[in-house]
Amino acid sequence: MRNHLTVVDHPLVQHKLTIMRKTDTSTSVFRQLLKEISQLLAYEVTRELPMTTTRINTPMQEMDAPTLDGRKLALVSILRAGNGLLDGMLDLIPSARVGFVGLYRDEETLKPVQYYFKVPTELNDRLAIAVDPMLATGNSSAAAIDMLKEAGATNIRFLCLLAAPEGVARMKEAHPDVPIVTAALDERLNEKGYIMPGLGDAGDRMFGTK
Repeated sequence: MRNHLTVVDHPLVQHKLTIMRKTDTSTSVFRQLLKEISQLLAYEVTRELPMTTTRINTPMQEMDAPTLDGRKLALVSILRAGNGLLDGMLDLIPSARVGFVGLYRDEETLKPVQYYFKVPTELNDRLAIAVDPMLATGNSSAAAIDMLKEAGATNIRFLCLLAAPEGVARMKEAHPDVPIVTAALDERLNEKGYIMPGLGDAGDRMFGTK
């Protein structure tokens, strides 16, 4: 991908995102919309997958038809909120390998703390797409990408629902080789490190927790 940041401004993405931002949107509707948006965003983040051809028979004749090339890609969910994007993407790419990075943000320091890491093998031969709905400070996202690179990943993309300018800048500084695909670039972070205007805590809204 050529751009470090791609904002997917498709009308369906923007309409669904507006509903998700609303305070009175229920947990079930929020979860369903996140799944739908993840599939639309997946089209963009996988746009440049390597292709080859294979010989097939249609009902009419033989042909050389396009097919994906190389090892199956890896989808890596940054827990816990990343699972909301992961579910929709797996519907679209059911053969993908799946990994999980467990990080939580220390509310005092805003720094990420690792508690889990399990990813597919042979990451050096796979496109790895890390998914997390919110790119806020960028500290957790940058730490997750650090871990993926340590595990051997060399071709990484980051997919999120919302991004703050501060998070985009942090990621560009730490990982200029990792393109970001998002549905919206919001205005700023508040003093607690939350995206403004944002949509609140994506994990809490997805799972109905506080």
